Amino acid sequence: MKFKMPRNSIFAVLLRSPWWISAAIAVLLSVGGFAALPLEYAAMGVFAAIPFAVIAIMAAWKQLRAPSETRVQAVAQAAAAMSWTDFSRTVQAGFQRDGCEVERLQAPGADFALSKDGHVAIVGARRWKAARVGVEPLRELQAERERRGAREAICIALGEVPDTALQYARANGVSLMQAPELAKLLRDLKT
Repeated sequence: MKFKMPRNSIFAVLLRSPWWISAAIAVLLSVGGFAALPLEYAAMGVFAAIPFAVIAIMAAWKQLRAPSETRVQAVAQAAAAMSWTDFSRTVQAGFQRDGCEVERLQAPGADFALSKDGHVAIVGARRWKAARVGVEPLRELQAERERRGAREAICIALGEVPDTALQYARANGVSLMQAPELAKLLRDLKT
C-alpha cells in the first residue's frame, strides 16, 4: 500500500511552500527549545525541529529541480504553437524518456496509454491548447480509464480549467498536467 499524505496536512502544505519556511520553523523550534526549556530538556526543541528540517530539504530539492517560470512560459508557448502531430510526438518522446511504454489510442478523450512498473495510465492530450477545458473531456477520459481498468488518468491542458472541472477531476482522481508539469515532461524541448 502506497502512503498518500493528506493534501491539507501541515507537511503537505509546507512541501508546496518555499523551502525556507520549513527551515525557519525548524530554526525557531530549535532556538525556542533552548530559550524556553530548562537546559536538560532543551534538546526536545531540536528533536521537534527534525521533521521540519527534513521537509525543508525535500522542498528545496523539489524546487531546485523545478523549471523556472520563464521556462514554463516558453514551453507552454512552444507547445501551443505546435500541430497535433508534432505535439503528440513530443509528448510521447517525453513519456518514453521517463521510462514509460507508450501506446497510441484512438478512443474518445484518450490519446495515450502509458505502462510503467505494471501500472497503466490513460492520457488525454488532444485538447492541450483549448482556451478552456470543461468537464466533458474529463468525463470521456475517466470513462476510458474505467473501461481499460487503468490506475490513473491524466489530462494535458494549457488553458483555463474552471472550478467545476477541477472539482470533477479531484472527485474522480483525474490528474491535470498543466504548464509547469508539461515543462518538466518536455524538459528537452528547444524553445
